[in-house]
Amino acid sequence: MQQDILINWSPQETRVAVVENGAVQELHVERTLERGLVGNIYLGKVSRVLPGMQSAFIDIGLERAAFLHVADVWHRQEGGEAPMFARKTEPQLPIEKQVFEGQSLMVQVIKDPIGTKGARLSTQVSIAGRLLVFLPQDDHVGVSQKIPADERDALRARLQALVGDKSTGGGGGFILRTNGEDASDTELAEDIAYLRKTWARIKDAALRQPPASLLHQDLNLLQRVLRDLVGEETQSIRLDSREQFAALQAFGREFMPAAAAKLQLYKGERPIFDLYAIDEEIARALGRRVDLKSGGYLIVDQTEALTTIDVNTGGYVGARNFDDTIFKTNLEAAGAIARQLRLRNLGGIIIVDFIDMAREDHQGAVLAEFRKQLGRDRVKTMAGGFSQLGLVEMTRKRTRESLAHMLCEPCEACQGKGSVKTARSVCYDILREILREARQFNPREFRVVASPRVVELFLDEESQHLAGLSDFIGKPISLQAEGAVGQEQYDIVLM
Repeated sequence: MQQDILINWSPQETRVAVVENGAVQELHVERTLERGLVGNIYLGKVSRVLPGMQSAFIDIGLERAAFLHVADVWHRQEGGEAPMFARKTEPQLPIEKQVFEGQSLMVQVIKDPIGTKGARLSTQVSIAGRLLVFLPQDDHVGVSQKIPADERDALRARLQALVGDKSTGGGGGFILRTNGEDASDTELAEDIAYLRKTWARIKDAALRQPPASLLHQDLNLLQRVLRDLVGEETQSIRLDSREQFAALQAFGREFMPAAAAKLQLYKGERPIFDLYAIDEEIARALGRRVDLKSGGYLIVDQTEALTTIDVNTGGYVGARNFDDTIFKTNLEAAGAIARQLRLRNLGGIIIVDFIDMAREDHQGAVLAEFRKQLGRDRVKTMAGGFSQLGLVEMTRKRTRESLAHMLCEPCEACQGKGSVKTARSVCYDILREILREARQFNPREFRVVASPRVVELFLDEESQHLAGLSDFIGKPISLQAEGAVGQEQYDIVLM
């Protein structure tokens, strides 16, 4: 299977599309002002110990103090398949006997701040690589439980030999990730070297930096593309920013040479996402209805508890008989559903209502095709069989916010029953549209007519990005607020 990765970079937002055989399969978005903290490592300072809650507040330089629970204070364990979890089954020392006010601690964020709560911390450091997880405070070598048990011993022996090799530096524990199951010794050694270099930099920073300092930030989306998304089937990684291309190339050459060799600088006149109509694909991924080539369609409804997907024949009437019409629609839907799960990044419990099939062989074939398509997903999925009601229940691990939650917010006009794009999303749509227009036309000025919230954001948080675009295209950009205009509506007038 041929895979291409397209990266659209701008100062305010990075967007990544994974394209397989000409069709968009995954979308990843990271915004400069909304980047998460999970995985970041800080040199924290204990500001308060609460014996009654068996917790401590740690100052890591953020607006709110972070939270360390006694269960997340790590101790070295002897042996065991997963030493990082053994501490939860053994008697724990009280928090007040382990930390004290004013103490400096190296901590890692394991949960982002939510509402009025600060970030949750752990004193155990783990650094994720492309194929391995590095546990620098441990000496254990293990294999993911997701890998079949009959393969683990051989994989563990291979990894132990590489970890113990003096040429790789030695020291630290490693867990082989699921996607490292088929990796070569060269790839594993490359990942070991990268992780040890990263840890050496963190230790050096801990000696030089004062308390409440950031020692290590998890990779940004551009770097995670090389670490997590590139595989043997990847043909090219195209990036539309010369500056970011050079930086990513330098990063890749040092840590992931094989992935860096596939990097290409996109120099085309058309926006890179226009190559596969990805913006249109994003717009469709925010809607309920997904049309199938045969004339059938899916209805996708995402709720807080679960996601439901309904399959309908629509305008497809088939050529032979009713059973074959239903069977072919369900077969096509199986592939389309698996793709939509990846594209929209839907997680949790998912209920699929295929069209009822009378024949058991048809049910078996549809279920086999569905599981085959799910097998291409890098995120863990598990699908059951048909229930008595003809439904297929499945789960997909949540790795990040769904696309709809990332790009949209509850609509005030409909009291949360629907959704519209956020003002920031609309701002970025406008910035891209102005850049597109500037390549085709040469007006004296661009005037943006938009809702008051969008204009207010341009005058405040997004003013730097608007000014930067104005300097880049060499034209002034003026703003005009219209109270009657909806949040998603805007107009760009060429003056």
